[in-house]
Amino acid sequence: MLENLRKLEKRILRELSSEYKRYLYHTIDFGSQMIGIVGARGVGKTTLLLQYLQTLKSEHESYKSLYFSYDYPTNVEIKLIELAEEFSKIGGEYLLVDEIHKYENFASDLKAVYDFYPKLKVLFTGSCAVSIYNSQADLSRRVALYPMNGLSYREFLELKLELDLPSFTLDDIVKNHIEIVDRLSEGFLPLEHMDEYLTFGYYPFYFKDPNQYLRQLNAVINQTIDIDLVNLGLVKQGFANKLKKLLLVISESNPFELNITKVAAHIEVSRNTLYAYLHHLDRGGLLNIVASSKRGITKLSKPEKLYLNNTNMFYTFATETKIGTIRETFFVSQLKHLHHLDVSDRGDFVVDGRYIFEIGGRGKTFAQVKDLSNAYLVIDTDSTENKNKIPLWLFGFLY
Repeated sequence: MLENLRKLEKRILRELSSEYKRYLYHTIDFGSQMIGIVGARGVGKTTLLLQYLQTLKSEHESYKSLYFSYDYPTNVEIKLIELAEEFSKIGGEYLLVDEIHKYENFASDLKAVYDFYPKLKVLFTGSCAVSIYNSQADLSRRVALYPMNGLSYREFLELKLELDLPSFTLDDIVKNHIEIVDRLSEGFLPLEHMDEYLTFGYYPFYFKDPNQYLRQLNAVINQTIDIDLVNLGLVKQGFANKLKKLLLVISESNPFELNITKVAAHIEVSRNTLYAYLHHLDRGGLLNIVASSKRGITKLSKPEKLYLNNTNMFYTFATETKIGTIRETFFVSQLKHLHHLDVSDRGDFVVDGRYIFEIGGRGKTFAQVKDLSNAYLVIDTDSTENKNKIPLWLFGFLY
C-alpha cells in the first residue's frame, strides 16, 4: 500500500506549479499534533498541503512524510487508522491527508490516530466544511482547525503584479487608513485591478487558466451541491436543483429585501427546510449569512441578510446585479472569516460589536450614521482625506 502511495505522491509533487504561499500558510502552527484546514472547493487547500509537503521533504528524510488523498478512486477503501499504523511502523512522522470528508469514518479514525499514535503529526483538508464542523464536537480537543478563504484583494494583487504587500488589522485600517493608502499607492493604483478581482479574482485557479475560470467556478458550485451536500445526506438528490435555483434567486435580490416566505414557495420547500438549506450553503462556502445581533443565526432562524459567498459568483449566474450588492458582498467576504458581523439598525453592519460601517459610492453621506460614535463610511473610491471615510478596496488587505 505505501509503495503505491509513494509513487502517486511523487507524481503529484512534480506537477505542483505554484510557489506562492497563501495567507493561511503563515498563520498555521505546524507544531500541533493534528491540524485541519477547511474551506470551499477551489480555494487552494491542496496546494497548501503540497507546499508543506515540499518543505518537509527538504528538511527531513523523505520517508518521514506522506501525502494521501481520498479524492482518488483507488484510495477510497483505505482505512485511515490502518494507514496510520503502517506508516508509523516504518518511522513516519507527518501524514498529510487530502479531502478527508470523502472518507466515511474520518472523525472516529482521526480520534483513534490522535490517541494511539501521539508521535504522528496529521494535517488534513476538507472541502466540505459542513461535515468537518458537524464532527467538531468530537474532534475539538484534538484538532486545531483553520478555515481557509479565497484570495483577498491583497493576495490577488500580489499574484497579478508580483508584489510583496502587507496586510493590516481592522484597527489599523480604521485608525490609520489615510496614511496606509498613501503608502500603498506608491506601488500600484488601488482601483486599477479591482473590477478584475470582483469578476475573476477570488479563486486561485484563475491564474492557471483565465479563459476557463467561470466554467470552473460553475463546476465548483455544482460539485459542492451535487456531491458534497448530497453525499453527506444533508440534501436529498431531488432537491439539488432547488438549491441552485435558490442561489440564482439570491443573486437577483437585494440582500435586505429577500422574502423568505416567497422564496420558499418559489422553490417549493417549507420555510424550515429553506432555513436548513441556507445554513448548509453557508457552511459549504456558497453563501454568507449575516444575522441580527438581537436574534443570532441558527439553522431554523430567519437570517437578516444573505450574500453569495463572493462577488465572482454573480458572473457565473450572469444576473443583473446592483452595484450596492456587489460592494456589500465584497465587504462581507473580506471580513466574515476574521470578524463577527451583525446587521445594524443604523448603517449596514456592526463589526465585532465595536464599529458601525455604512457602505456606498462616492456620493454617500453620513445621514444614516450621524451622531454615532465609531461609525464610518466605506466608500467605493481610491482614496480619502476624511478620517471617517475609508476606501472599500482597503478592506481587501485584512489577510
